[in-house]
Amino acid sequence: MITVKEALTQKEMTDFVTFPFQLYKNNPYWVPPLIKDELKSFNPKNDIFKSVTARYFLAYQDGKLAGRIAAIINWTEVNTLHKSKVRFGWFDVIDDIKVTKALLDKVIELGNEHKLEYMEGPVGFSNMDKAGMLTEGFDQIATMIGLYNHAYYPEHLKTLGFTIEAEWLEYKIDAKQVDLGKIEPLSRIIEQRYAVKSLNFKSTKDIIPYVDEMFGLLNKTYAELQSFVPIEQFQIDHYKEKYISFIHPDFITCVTDKDGKMIAFGITMPSFSKAFQKANGKLFPFGFLHLLRAMKKNDHAEFYLIGVDPEYQNKGVTALILKRMYEVFTKRGILTVETNPQLEENKKIQQLWKNFSPIIHKRRKTFRKDL
Repeated sequence: MITVKEALTQKEMTDFVTFPFQLYKNNPYWVPPLIKDELKSFNPKNDIFKSVTARYFLAYQDGKLAGRIAAIINWTEVNTLHKSKVRFGWFDVIDDIKVTKALLDKVIELGNEHKLEYMEGPVGFSNMDKAGMLTEGFDQIATMIGLYNHAYYPEHLKTLGFTIEAEWLEYKIDAKQVDLGKIEPLSRIIEQRYAVKSLNFKSTKDIIPYVDEMFGLLNKTYAELQSFVPIEQFQIDHYKEKYISFIHPDFITCVTDKDGKMIAFGITMPSFSKAFQKANGKLFPFGFLHLLRAMKKNDHAEFYLIGVDPEYQNKGVTALILKRMYEVFTKRGILTVETNPQLEENKKIQQLWKNFSPIIHKRRKTFRKDL
């Protein structure tokens, strides 16, 4: 017997957050989140819910927890971008399509309640959350902000009549393939031609005054992509608080014009995936030590975000970012670099890696169904 109930109590929300720890126990590729941070993200007092409605559901099979799902409406997306969509995210389920259907039916109910036209997922509250169901690369460890799922997930959705809505690619790059002999002369030419320069940081504290400007640049960079929803100030504040402690100044580079205005930035980080696996959802008593070690000694990095003002796109300013990346990777002994998910339609960002012999090692998709 399958039953689905809404998670409303603190215990039920804890069950919602910790269910994947049961589902993926001993899986070498799944990367657990920090339980405390996940619970905090769902706190209804968070400013993110000024523009988002979310409900959380748990599925039980014969009384045993068997799945979870979040049904989400991003009202900026609905009212400003006129996308009549209900989202679903935080979707995890045992290999039973009946349980999958029972969970998705709850998302349909929310969509119908608000007279929306279709559903799509997995996605989060906004573009800054994890998105896209893994469809290739099940034998690859997830990044800290990448979803992992079993191979039967997309098969369940296809059987239930879902179609592909968007696709993301993830690349793996050998850091030795970054040829400074090409990048360095180009970066000097770009600096002189456009009167731009790199801005690097010495401490996390130095980064904070520039974070809002980075998010503003993200809004300009990705505005044309079909899935992009503008990031609002209260969302910026939320994600700033959530991720700033993981950002090391060595791994952030900005490019400014002659007036000091930011025109491009890139954020990479040492990979925390294995450290998060060791922490197993908790910073204390020893989880934070694994994260500190990953920050200080690591041979693998992840490319998180890049933003370029449309006025400077296709003018080579990313050479300054790549040059700084190369210097940091050499200094820190980074051997491999992994990109986070990049929309298949985003050909501009994919062009960044063309000279570095990139390997596509993961693909992920969101799935859609009309209500």
